[in-house]
Amino acid sequence: MPNRLHAAATAAALACVLHAAAANAQKPEPYAGAAVTVVKAAKSCFSDTIAISGVVVPREEILVRPEREGFLVSAVLVEPGDIVSGGQVLARLLPPGAPSGTAATAIPAPSAGIILKANATVGTLASASPKADPLFNIIARGEFELAAEMSTKHLPRLSPGQSAKVSLVGAGELPGQVRAVGTTINAVSQLAQVRIFLGTNPSFRVGAFGRAIIVAGQSCGVAIPLSAVLYGAEGAVVAVVRDRRVETRQVSVGLLSEGEAEIREGLAEGEMVVARAGAFVREGDRVRPVVSSETPGTSK
Repeated sequence: MPNRLHAAATAAALACVLHAAAANAQKPEPYAGAAVTVVKAAKSCFSDTIAISGVVVPREEILVRPEREGFLVSAVLVEPGDIVSGGQVLARLLPPGAPSGTAATAIPAPSAGIILKANATVGTLASASPKADPLFNIIARGEFELAAEMSTKHLPRLSPGQSAKVSLVGAGELPGQVRAVGTTINAVSQLAQVRIFLGTNPSFRVGAFGRAIIVAGQSCGVAIPLSAVLYGAEGAVVAVVRDRRVETRQVSVGLLSEGEAEIREGLAEGEMVVARAGAFVREGDRVRPVVSSETPGTSK
Protein backbone atom coordinates (compact mmCIF):
# COMPACT_ATOMS: atom_id res chain seq x y z
CA MET A 1 0.00 0.00 0.00
CA PRO A 2 2.72 2.54 0.84
CA ASN A 3 4.36 1.78 -2.51
CA ARG A 4 1.13 2.58 -4.31
CA LEU A 5 0.78 5.90 -2.44
CA HIS A 6 4.39 6.82 -3.27
CA ALA A 7 3.87 6.04 -6.95
CA ALA A 8 0.69 8.11 -7.03
CA ALA A 9 2.44 11.06 -5.40
CA THR A 10 5.33 10.85 -7.88
CA ALA A 11 2.93 10.75 -10.80
CA ALA A 12 1.05 13.77 -9.48
CA ALA A 13 4.28 15.75 -9.02
CA LEU A 14 5.43 14.85 -12.53
CA ALA A 15 2.11 15.97 -13.95
CA CYS A 16 2.45 19.35 -12.21
CA VAL A 17 5.94 19.83 -13.63
CA LEU A 18 4.80 18.97 -17.16
CA HIS A 19 1.81 21.28 -16.85
CA ALA A 20 4.02 24.16 -15.72
CA ALA A 21 6.47 23.52 -18.55
CA ALA A 22 3.63 23.48 -21.06
CA ALA A 23 2.28 26.72 -19.65
CA ASN A 24 5.68 28.37 -19.89
CA ALA A 25 6.10 27.14 -23.47
CA GLN A 26 2.81 28.71 -24.47
CA LYS A 27 3.68 32.08 -22.86
CA PRO A 28 4.70 34.57 -25.69
CA GLU A 29 8.18 36.13 -25.58
CA PRO A 30 8.40 39.92 -25.13
CA TYR A 31 8.27 41.88 -28.45
CA ALA A 32 11.83 42.69 -29.52
CA GLY A 33 10.83 45.27 -32.16
CA ALA A 34 11.06 45.42 -35.94
CA ALA A 35 14.37 44.59 -37.58
CA VAL A 36 16.03 47.67 -39.08
CA THR A 37 19.32 48.07 -40.91
CA VAL A 38 21.68 50.48 -39.20
CA VAL A 39 25.05 51.97 -40.18
CA LYS A 40 27.80 53.37 -38.01
CA ALA A 41 28.67 57.04 -38.51
CA ALA A 42 32.30 57.24 -39.60
CA LYS A 43 34.90 59.87 -40.43
CA SER A 44 35.24 60.82 -44.10
CA CYS A 45 36.42 63.72 -46.25
CA PHE A 46 34.23 65.51 -48.79
CA SER A 47 35.23 67.68 -51.74
CA ASP A 48 33.31 70.86 -52.49
CA THR A 49 33.05 70.74 -56.29
CA ILE A 50 31.64 73.02 -58.98
CA ALA A 51 30.74 71.76 -62.48
CA ILE A 52 31.09 74.05 -65.50
CA SER A 53 31.32 73.66 -69.28
CA GLY A 54 32.97 75.64 -72.06
CA VAL A 55 35.19 75.48 -75.15
CA VAL A 56 38.92 75.21 -75.76
CA VAL A 57 40.67 78.51 -76.66
CA PRO A 58 44.31 79.63 -76.90
CA ARG A 59 45.81 80.76 -73.61
CA GLU A 60 47.24 83.67 -75.60
CA GLU A 61 46.79 84.43 -79.31
CA ILE A 62 49.38 86.41 -81.27
CA LEU A 63 48.41 88.29 -84.45
CA VAL A 64 51.23 88.60 -86.98
CA ARG A 65 51.20 91.63 -89.35
CA PRO A 66 53.85 93.37 -91.45
CA GLU A 67 55.39 96.56 -90.13
CA ARG A 68 54.65 98.54 -93.33
CA GLU A 69 51.93 98.69 -95.96
CA GLY A 70 52.22 98.05 -99.67
CA PHE A 71 54.18 94.78 -99.79
CA LEU A 72 53.11 91.68 -101.68
CA VAL A 73 53.28 88.18 -100.22
CA SER A 74 55.92 86.34 -102.23
CA ALA A 75 56.15 83.13 -100.18
CA VAL A 76 54.20 81.40 -97.40
CA LEU A 77 56.37 78.94 -95.46
CA VAL A 78 53.96 77.54 -92.83
CA GLU A 79 50.39 76.29 -92.60
CA PRO A 80 47.80 75.81 -89.82
CA GLY A 81 48.84 73.23 -87.25
CA ASP A 82 52.58 73.76 -87.73
CA ILE A 83 54.68 74.13 -84.59
CA VAL A 84 57.05 77.10 -84.93
CA SER A 85 59.89 78.53 -82.88
CA GLY A 86 60.47 82.15 -81.97
CA GLY A 87 62.06 84.03 -84.86
CA GLN A 88 61.23 81.36 -87.43
CA VAL A 89 60.38 82.89 -90.84
CA LEU A 90 56.69 82.46 -91.64
CA ALA A 91 56.46 84.38 -94.95
CA ARG A 92 58.40 86.65 -97.27
CA LEU A 93 57.25 89.98 -98.77
CA LEU A 94 58.38 92.00 -101.80
CA PRO A 95 57.51 95.49 -103.02
CA PRO A 96 55.13 95.46 -106.02
CA GLY A 97 57.06 95.31 -109.31
CA ALA A 98 60.36 94.54 -107.61
CA PRO A 99 62.97 93.27 -110.09
CA SER A 100 64.23 89.72 -109.93
CA GLY A 101 66.83 89.22 -107.23
CA THR A 102 65.43 91.85 -104.88
CA ALA A 103 65.91 90.83 -101.25
CA ALA A 104 62.61 89.83 -99.68
CA THR A 105 61.41 91.06 -96.29
CA ALA A 106 61.05 88.20 -93.85
CA ILE A 107 58.05 87.94 -91.47
CA PRO A 108 59.28 86.11 -88.34
CA ALA A 109 57.26 84.43 -85.56
CA PRO A 110 57.25 86.75 -82.51
CA SER A 111 57.05 83.70 -80.21
CA ALA A 112 57.16 79.95 -80.29
CA GLY A 113 53.76 78.31 -80.70
CA ILE A 114 51.29 76.67 -83.06
CA ILE A 115 49.97 78.25 -86.25
CA LEU A 116 46.23 78.61 -85.71
CA LYS A 117 45.39 80.47 -88.94
CA ALA A 118 47.40 81.34 -92.05
CA ASN A 119 45.63 84.11 -93.96
CA ALA A 120 48.67 85.03 -96.06
CA THR A 121 48.27 84.18 -99.75
CA VAL A 122 51.00 84.50 -102.36
CA GLY A 123 50.40 87.49 -104.65
CA THR A 124 48.13 89.45 -102.29
CA LEU A 125 48.93 92.67 -100.47
CA ALA A 126 49.94 92.31 -96.82
CA SER A 127 48.20 94.93 -94.70
CA ALA A 128 49.55 96.37 -91.47
CA SER A 129 46.14 97.78 -90.54
CA PRO A 130 44.56 96.34 -87.37
CA LYS A 131 41.25 96.33 -89.25
CA ALA A 132 42.56 93.83 -91.80
CA ASP A 133 43.08 90.12 -91.23
CA PRO A 134 46.54 89.33 -89.86
CA LEU A 135 48.91 87.25 -91.93
CA PHE A 136 49.01 84.60 -89.20
CA ASN A 137 47.38 83.75 -85.89
CA ILE A 138 49.70 81.95 -83.47
CA ILE A 139 48.79 80.04 -80.29
CA ALA A 140 51.56 81.39 -78.08
CA ARG A 141 53.77 78.64 -76.63
CA GLY A 142 51.16 76.11 -77.75
CA GLU A 143 49.17 76.64 -74.53
CA PHE A 144 45.42 76.09 -74.32
CA GLU A 145 42.71 76.69 -71.75
CA LEU A 146 39.01 76.12 -71.24
CA ALA A 147 36.87 79.25 -71.48
CA ALA A 148 33.66 78.78 -69.52
CA GLU A 149 30.84 80.72 -67.93
CA MET A 150 29.35 80.09 -64.51
CA SER A 151 26.62 81.33 -62.22
CA THR A 152 27.52 84.25 -59.97
CA LYS A 153 26.46 82.27 -56.89
CA HIS A 154 29.62 80.16 -57.23
CA LEU A 155 32.05 83.07 -57.61
CA PRO A 156 32.85 83.50 -53.87
CA ARG A 157 34.03 79.86 -53.78
CA LEU A 158 36.44 80.21 -56.72
CA SER A 159 40.01 81.47 -56.79
CA PRO A 160 43.00 81.10 -59.13
CA GLY A 161 45.10 78.01 -58.48
CA GLN A 162 42.27 75.62 -57.62
CA SER A 163 42.59 72.22 -59.28
CA ALA A 164 40.09 70.87 -61.79
CA LYS A 165 39.32 67.64 -63.61
CA VAL A 166 38.57 68.38 -67.28
CA SER A 167 36.94 66.16 -69.92
CA LEU A 168 37.47 67.27 -73.53
CA VAL A 169 35.92 65.92 -76.70
CA GLY A 170 38.68 64.11 -78.56
CA ALA A 171 41.22 64.33 -75.73
CA GLY A 172 39.63 62.46 -72.83
CA GLU A 173 40.11 63.37 -69.17
CA LEU A 174 43.00 65.51 -67.97
CA PRO A 175 43.98 67.79 -65.07
CA GLY A 176 43.52 71.54 -65.18
CA GLN A 177 43.89 74.58 -62.97
CA VAL A 178 41.79 77.71 -62.52
CA ARG A 179 43.85 80.53 -64.03
CA ALA A 180 41.45 83.46 -63.88
CA VAL A 181 38.00 84.28 -62.50
CA GLY A 182 36.11 87.07 -64.23
CA THR A 183 35.79 90.38 -62.40
CA THR A 184 32.74 91.46 -64.42
CA ILE A 185 29.33 89.85 -64.88
CA ASN A 186 27.31 89.72 -68.06
CA ALA A 187 24.36 92.05 -67.50
CA VAL A 188 21.99 89.89 -69.56
CA SER A 189 22.94 86.32 -68.63
CA GLN A 190 24.31 87.11 -65.14
CA LEU A 191 27.19 84.74 -65.82
CA ALA A 192 30.90 85.29 -65.19
CA GLN A 193 33.90 84.13 -67.23
CA VAL A 194 36.25 81.47 -65.85
CA ARG A 195 39.50 80.33 -67.51
CA ILE A 196 40.97 76.91 -66.73
CA PHE A 197 44.55 76.35 -67.87
CA LEU A 198 45.06 73.06 -69.72
CA GLY A 199 48.68 73.25 -70.87
CA THR A 200 50.03 71.94 -74.18
CA ASN A 201 48.80 68.86 -75.99
CA PRO A 202 48.80 68.03 -79.73
CA SER A 203 45.31 66.53 -79.42
CA PHE A 204 43.71 69.80 -78.23
CA ARG A 205 41.51 71.56 -80.79
CA VAL A 206 40.33 75.16 -80.52
CA GLY A 207 36.55 75.20 -80.24
CA ALA A 208 36.26 71.69 -78.78
CA PHE A 209 33.61 71.30 -76.08
CA GLY A 210 34.72 70.47 -72.56
CA ARG A 211 33.43 69.98 -69.03
CA ALA A 212 35.30 70.69 -65.83
CA ILE A 213 34.84 69.74 -62.18
CA ILE A 214 36.57 72.33 -60.00
CA VAL A 215 37.59 71.38 -56.45
CA ALA A 216 36.68 74.52 -54.50
CA GLY A 217 37.52 73.08 -51.08
CA GLN A 218 37.52 70.04 -48.82
CA SER A 219 35.89 69.23 -45.50
CA CYS A 220 36.40 66.21 -43.24
CA GLY A 221 33.79 65.12 -40.70
CA VAL A 222 31.19 62.52 -39.74
CA ALA A 223 29.60 60.75 -42.71
CA ILE A 224 26.43 58.70 -43.10
CA PRO A 225 24.45 57.52 -46.16
CA LEU A 226 22.32 60.24 -47.69
CA SER A 227 19.39 57.81 -47.49
CA ALA A 228 19.60 58.03 -43.67
CA VAL A 229 18.69 61.73 -43.71
CA LEU A 230 15.04 62.75 -43.62
CA TYR A 231 14.08 66.33 -44.43
CA GLY A 232 11.05 67.82 -42.75
CA ALA A 233 9.57 71.13 -41.67
CA GLU A 234 12.17 71.53 -38.93
CA GLY A 235 15.11 70.64 -41.17
CA ALA A 236 17.19 67.48 -41.50
CA VAL A 237 16.79 64.64 -39.00
CA VAL A 238 18.21 61.15 -38.55
CA ALA A 239 16.98 58.16 -36.57
CA VAL A 240 19.66 57.17 -34.04
CA VAL A 241 19.41 53.72 -32.42
CA ARG A 242 20.51 53.57 -28.77
CA ASP A 243 19.78 50.61 -26.47
CA ARG A 244 17.43 49.22 -29.13
CA ARG A 245 15.33 52.39 -29.03
CA VAL A 246 14.88 54.98 -31.78
CA GLU A 247 15.94 58.51 -31.01
CA THR A 248 15.00 61.16 -33.60
CA ARG A 249 17.73 63.77 -33.77
CA GLN A 250 18.04 67.02 -35.72
CA VAL A 251 21.34 67.40 -37.60
CA SER A 252 23.21 69.93 -39.71
CA VAL A 253 24.09 68.58 -43.16
CA GLY A 254 27.22 69.77 -44.95
CA LEU A 255 28.66 68.54 -48.25
CA LEU A 256 27.24 65.66 -50.29
CA SER A 257 29.25 63.17 -52.34
CA GLU A 258 28.62 59.78 -53.95
CA GLY A 259 25.47 59.01 -51.97
CA GLU A 260 26.90 60.15 -48.62
CA ALA A 261 26.23 63.19 -46.46
CA GLU A 262 28.56 65.11 -44.19
CA ILE A 263 27.00 65.71 -40.77
CA ARG A 264 28.50 68.82 -39.17
CA GLU A 265 26.37 68.92 -36.02
CA GLY A 266 24.07 66.57 -34.13
CA LEU A 267 25.83 63.23 -34.61
CA ALA A 268 29.05 61.73 -33.25
CA GLU A 269 31.41 59.25 -34.85
CA GLY A 270 30.47 55.66 -33.98
CA GLU A 271 26.75 56.28 -33.38
CA MET A 272 24.29 53.98 -35.14
CA VAL A 273 21.65 55.44 -37.45
CA VAL A 274 18.82 53.82 -39.41
CA ALA A 275 20.18 53.34 -42.95
CA ARG A 276 16.96 54.36 -44.69
CA ALA A 277 15.01 57.17 -43.13
CA GLY A 278 11.23 57.04 -43.33
CA ALA A 279 7.97 57.02 -41.45
CA PHE A 280 8.17 53.35 -40.39
CA VAL A 281 10.17 54.20 -37.23
CA ARG A 282 9.28 56.84 -34.69
CA GLU A 283 10.75 58.36 -31.57
CA GLY A 284 10.93 55.73 -28.80
CA ASP A 285 10.18 52.69 -31.00
CA ARG A 286 11.86 49.45 -29.96
CA VAL A 287 13.83 47.91 -32.82
CA ARG A 288 16.22 45.05 -33.56
CA PRO A 289 19.27 46.70 -35.19
CA VAL A 290 20.99 44.80 -38.00
CA VAL A 291 24.38 46.34 -38.70
CA SER A 292 25.09 46.98 -42.40
CA SER A 293 28.34 45.65 -43.84
CA GLU A 294 28.97 48.96 -45.62
CA THR A 295 30.69 51.74 -43.70
CA PRO A 296 30.47 55.38 -44.86
CA GLY A 297 33.72 56.63 -46.37
CA THR A 298 35.09 53.21 -47.37
CA SER A 299 33.96 53.54 -51.00
CA LYS A 300 35.85 56.82 -51.56
